[in-house]
Amino acid sequence: MPVARHVERPGQGTFANRLRMTPTFQLPPPGGFFALLGAHATLLPMNTPYVPHLFGVAALDRISGRRGWLSVGVVSSIAWSQEDVWIEYDGQEYFLQGVNPKQEGEVRSAPGISTPAEQDNMDEAMARLYRFTSILGFYKRGYVDITNRNWGTFIVRFGAVRDVYTEITQGGAHGFDCNHMPIIEDDQVRKALAFLREGRRLSRVHDAYSFLSFFKVIESQMLSEQRVEWVGKNLDQLAEERAVKRIKELRDQGVDVNKHLFDSGRCAVAHASIGKIIVDPDIPADRQRIAADLCIIEALANRYIKVEVGVPDEMDVYSNRDRLVPWYSLMKSEAVEALKAGGAVEDARQLGQLEGATVSVNLWPHPPADQFREMTLLPTDSGDGVLRFVTLSSRGTIVLAFAMDVANGKLHTLLNECGLRQGAEIAEQDIEDFTRYFHSVIGNGTVELRIKGGVEPVGCEVVIPVNIIPQAPEEAVQRALEQFRRSQQHA
Repeated sequence: MPVARHVERPGQGTFANRLRMTPTFQLPPPGGFFALLGAHATLLPMNTPYVPHLFGVAALDRISGRRGWLSVGVVSSIAWSQEDVWIEYDGQEYFLQGVNPKQEGEVRSAPGISTPAEQDNMDEAMARLYRFTSILGFYKRGYVDITNRNWGTFIVRFGAVRDVYTEITQGGAHGFDCNHMPIIEDDQVRKALAFLREGRRLSRVHDAYSFLSFFKVIESQMLSEQRVEWVGKNLDQLAEERAVKRIKELRDQGVDVNKHLFDSGRCAVAHASIGKIIVDPDIPADRQRIAADLCIIEALANRYIKVEVGVPDEMDVYSNRDRLVPWYSLMKSEAVEALKAGGAVEDARQLGQLEGATVSVNLWPHPPADQFREMTLLPTDSGDGVLRFVTLSSRGTIVLAFAMDVANGKLHTLLNECGLRQGAEIAEQDIEDFTRYFHSVIGNGTVELRIKGGVEPVGCEVVIPVNIIPQAPEEAVQRALEQFRRSQQHA
């Protein structure tokens, strides 16, 4: 097994040496294969809670026996799961129907979403599905739009719509992830997202109506004078390359871009008044003009939602969310402040309820292995804004190591410091659980820690292997078990 070591690091903040570990038997050491510490994390202005996911059989088991579902077929530009996915978002359940692109015959499966609904209250459920598709598409940096609906005692699956493209996730069976998708509580923001969903869906389908929908994102949020002022201030803030290039082209022609977007874009699409500028469907130049300007109004719409009202997409959440927030309330405020400032914790008692907490460790989205269900969290040392700790299995056989980078709001696995404890009675289950954990993490698996007592799970950063060829976890488990059995025979 990989070596589990306790390392006494120099400097202040070193706690008592609780665990001394040496290897019980050896596998090739992984070497230096992960990079720690990313960009500084900040608190996001919107509520971005944990979103539970279940896949495949587990998703079907969750809804088994449930009656009364509103199901909708969707078209989607986001990567859609091949497996069914059950999620709970904002207190409501959604069942995302997986897509099978290789189904034989004339009818193949298509993306769909189902949610519990009473037959006599379908409008409320339909409105909720529209809101859900708006934020799901935005969060995943694309669109999800509803095509048809059907209520049934059980979920209704839809056949693929001819000539409608849906991308399939390439991240394996559990590649789909909308965790920490923001909750939209403001009705004005909801409206803006709805118009954005329309605009993205119509892009390259009907450029003129796509332009109008993107314009409505801004127009629906402020009075005319405020809109003119806001667009004028934000044109030069756009970073999207095509938009910047088109703005320069128009300005080089002496065009007032702000006025142009309204007169030759919004009004030309919405109206067909005699003597006024219109977008004539039969005039190629009109179509080309609106298509060329589309990138500007789309960039402005995106900027309004992301910057003005602060709705994050998944990349914003990845870059800026402080993953450790759920644990701060368990600690003394002075410990959090010291670590955030790049310092150390002088006394383990400052860690409050975090010290000695019961924690489970799992590989997302799976439940924890038997030996990882009830582990004890024990801090080892701290410094430079990082608190290092280990989790000890209930039988005292397995130690997992972590770095809680409070200064940057991230949690990291320390595989080089994990292992099995010498002197403990090691069983095959220990070998199996630890080996699967170790090689799954090397293979980019996401580790979650759940502190007992209803605390929101905290996910670790994905390990990026360097100078190591990852092994298939199940194959590694079988080899480790065979090696362990041989060692027991010669003991």
